[in-house]
Amino acid sequence: MVRRGAHDAPRRRGSGMSSVLVLGGGFAGLLAAAAAGPYADTVTVVERDAYPVEPQPRRGQPQARHPHFLAPGGVLGAERLLPGVTDRLAALGAHRIGVGADLLFRAAGGGWLDRADTGRVGISCTRNLLDHAVRELIREQYPVMFRTGCDAVELIGDSRAIRGARVRDLRTGAVDEYEADLVIDATGRGSRAAAWLDRLGIAVPGAETVDSGHAYATQMFRAAPGAESDFPMILIQADGRSGRPAANAILLPVENGQWQVAVGGTRGMSLPTDDAEFRTYARDRPADPLLGDMLAGAESLSGTMVSRSSGNRRWRFDRIRHRPCGFVVTGDAATALNPVYGHGLSTAVRCATAIRATLAARGADPVAAAGLQRSICRAASDPWQIATSQDRQFSATDGAPLSALERAQLRYGEQALRAAAYHPAVAAIVSDVMFLARPARSMGHPVVAAGALLGSRRPVRSEAPLSAREFGFRTSGRVA
Repeated sequence: MVRRGAHDAPRRRGSGMSSVLVLGGGFAGLLAAAAAGPYADTVTVVERDAYPVEPQPRRGQPQARHPHFLAPGGVLGAERLLPGVTDRLAALGAHRIGVGADLLFRAAGGGWLDRADTGRVGISCTRNLLDHAVRELIREQYPVMFRTGCDAVELIGDSRAIRGARVRDLRTGAVDEYEADLVIDATGRGSRAAAWLDRLGIAVPGAETVDSGHAYATQMFRAAPGAESDFPMILIQADGRSGRPAANAILLPVENGQWQVAVGGTRGMSLPTDDAEFRTYARDRPADPLLGDMLAGAESLSGTMVSRSSGNRRWRFDRIRHRPCGFVVTGDAATALNPVYGHGLSTAVRCATAIRATLAARGADPVAAAGLQRSICRAASDPWQIATSQDRQFSATDGAPLSALERAQLRYGEQALRAAAYHPAVAAIVSDVMFLARPARSMGHPVVAAGALLGSRRPVRSEAPLSAREFGFRTSGRVA
């Protein structure tokens, strides 16, 4: 990284890039830095907040109070970017969630899924712990420098090439110019990339949006005695087929013997505001009272925290007609998804692995072309389609209505989910698609197609597939 007036470090032989500047030091920015690390002499991450020494909240990340799940597809990609990351997280207290052995999942329209072990593993922990572990590993494995307490204010360059960014020190107000061969915007939903490019005379196509009005409330609980370290993740999806507002719920076992629990609903649902309302909502509003029953023996550790930031938004930076070289956008800054589907973290991983793969295949060439941005947008395409097709089935959603083909695809998916409740081979493929470990086109696999045909003739599994231990906990509030 070159700050104007600083000594220029020698270029690594054959790397093609001397420096990379990453704007935003959240999860997407950290992984983008890891992705570029092997192909640049220096990588600098600019972040508004000061990072805490321990896994603690920070002001610029209010969403960390809500559940975050690193799905199996995200785990696989994260291990490629940061070898050892899952072991590090587990050592710090994160839970390895076997899909579906350790997951109780009630799908929208599909009932409860079978719990046969698929061999896939997700990671369940607080966002604070996740980011802390990733920062530690990046510092150990890559030549990354962090500039905290700073904010990017504009890009340096013109309509042909971006050569860096102007960065303001939030403590002193001083503005420095950071030059780089590649600038990566990972500043999240609040990204100003479109406005920055507009100032340089670069027209960005308007953002696509789909908003179901989903809102959710989260509380932290101390797990009941005996359930601190060996308890399944619970996921109950909102079912929009009735045309009325629908509720969802999720329980994540996290570090320190705690549960992070969220309940929510689509536009028109009233959210709980205190512990008593939260417990009642969890029992009465979702399609099954299981999660509410499980909370009976758990102690509340926090107030009720509400989020209404759930709209899907996609900027098509890959479709800029005359795009400048040296600048790409990743993570939520490019494609922001409804958090209730649990794909945000894994989509950031997919985008970062796309950056790594493109740089590995073409060196510095994509920096001078549109190839790198296209690869990022392709990586987010499946998660975008999954989230928006689900959200567009709710009657109060703002966004383009489902086409006849999309409605047929949703019906096919529901039939496949019914089959997954009875057939482990179908469940393995369907869950891989849902958790981003396989491409969406895998839903056309002959095993799934045959299952979907049979699934339309099978009843929905209405009872959660609990173990004897879990059933006892549900009825007594204690683990035997």
